[in-house]
Amino acid sequence: MPQLELVRADHAQAVLAFERENRDYFAAVIPDRGDAYFAEFDARHAQLLAAQAAGTDYSHLLVTETGQIAGRFNLIGVHDGSADLGYRMAKEFAGRGLATAAVAELRELAVTRYGLTALRAKVTLDNPASSRILERNGFVTTGELTLNGKLAATYLCELG
Repeated sequence: MPQLELVRADHAQAVLAFERENRDYFAAVIPDRGDAYFAEFDARHAQLLAAQAAGTDYSHLLVTETGQIAGRFNLIGVHDGSADLGYRMAKEFAGRGLATAAVAELRELAVTRYGLTALRAKVTLDNPASSRILERNGFVTTGELTLNGKLAATYLCELG
């Protein structure tokens, strides 16, 4: 069973491979990271680790028994007991319930490790699988907005 791991410096090449291999798959439902993300990956990974050390973001990888990255699960913008949840699953691992389980585990970590009391998320309406993952984990719809030109729902999960 894949396990959540906090991102480390030595994950960099595996994260880059994960993003490259799934770029087109992700771009179908979330904004593409753009070529600059890949060209400047080492600097971006260092920034991610710095934000983690500062306690403003916590980035996790869902790692298989063989060391393959199945997904990324992040808590971004930690402030006043809350954070934004973001995640992406590799195409190869989608539809198996792994994202639902990883979000449940991250909810627990949000409380026990990071001291959070609420999580927020946004999902475009053309991504119903992601909405189901959130709803199965206690998130409730709080409104709508336009996200990168697409209609999206906002979600909130009160923790504890």
